[in-house]
Amino acid sequence: MTKKEQVLDSIIAQGMLPLFFYEDAQVSIDVTRTLYKAGVRVFEYTNRGPKALDNYIELKKIQKLEWPDLHLGIGTIKSVEEAEAFIGAGADFIVSPIINPEVGKIAAKHKLLWIPGCMTPTEIYTAQQHNASLIKLFPAGTLKPDFLSAIRELFPGQLFIPTGGVDTTKESILAWFRAGVCAVGMGSKLISKKVLDEKLYDQLHHDTLLVSEIIQSCK
Repeated sequence: MTKKEQVLDSIIAQGMLPLFFYEDAQVSIDVTRTLYKAGVRVFEYTNRGPKALDNYIELKKIQKLEWPDLHLGIGTIKSVEEAEAFIGAGADFIVSPIINPEVGKIAAKHKLLWIPGCMTPTEIYTAQQHNASLIKLFPAGTLKPDFLSAIRELFPGQLFIPTGGVDTTKESILAWFRAGVCAVGMGSKLISKKVLDEKLYDQLHHDTLLVSEIIQSCK
């Protein structure tokens, strides 16, 4: 099985893809460690600040020592230069908020999963033309589950993951799975600024376990 297949299978099995960025490298490590202890085995660090690459390199060092079965991807990748930098640092998969076919080509060259962000049927079709196995519906808070329900039959067999506005409640998660997603992205609704700033790792551990349980009951 290729790394691309392993990551995709892990996202589907986990049913969610946690994601965050924080300037402080130690906090980034501690949050990832907390998610791992809560059972997370595939996770997205996001390229949202000048420290992102340095922090990612540190995370990869800890991954080799403590989290050998964790798939550690990188998100918010918009350019070839960004993709190449993080692939060079060992990225296990690439997530984008947009469709840049050149980023898709770089990911394919390295046999990595590429998850582009889409908001319209035309964008979804374009992503399919560039071999996107999994498509991110973004921003999910704007699109809502009804959007996917309305266009789902246009794209039979396509895998979707909504990101940006999925709540941690059973009502929100169930609505998305009923609409046809294979997993949900979990950013600030799970890993909030308060959790990061105040280092509320016990709360994060508890919330991650709870959300994981909800997701498995909704799949």
